[in-house]
Amino acid sequence: MIPAKIRVLALGIFRRGDEILVFEGYDPSKDQLFYRPLGGAVEFGERGHQALARELHEELGAEVLDPRYLGTLENLFVYDGEQGHEVVLLYEGILADTVLYEQAEMTAYEDDGTPFRALWKPLADFGEGKAPLYPDGLLAFLQGARTGPS
Repeated sequence: MIPAKIRVLALGIFRRGDEILVFEGYDPSKDQLFYRPLGGAVEFGERGHQALARELHEELGAEVLDPRYLGTLENLFVYDGEQGHEVVLLYEGILADTVLYEQAEMTAYEDDGTPFRALWKPLADFGEGKAPLYPDGLLAFLQGARTGPS
């Protein structure tokens, strides 16, 4: 049996008006689509903002400008029947390539080359009875963090 580990992630909040950039995932055990901001695991010796920049470069070929730390969420979850535990560092940033803001959706890639769908979704599409936005607590965090129109 493999011992359980806590993963540290750096995720990016990129805004387009009232929308955020997310990837679309699927949990087969729940038969459920879900959404999460782009980013990924922080590697040993790497700071969170560096992990975010590396992940966005790997996934979209995108450069992140002005990453600003927003806060941390702890996420205990079950995915495909397996328990997980993540500490999530949240950063807000700007994508250097403005063309990405003009695309409704784009193809991004995992480390192993597996493609996945990334798209802009309004925060209003998430919440009770709607599509889940992960990590848990992110929607409330973003709604509370909003101080004015973007």
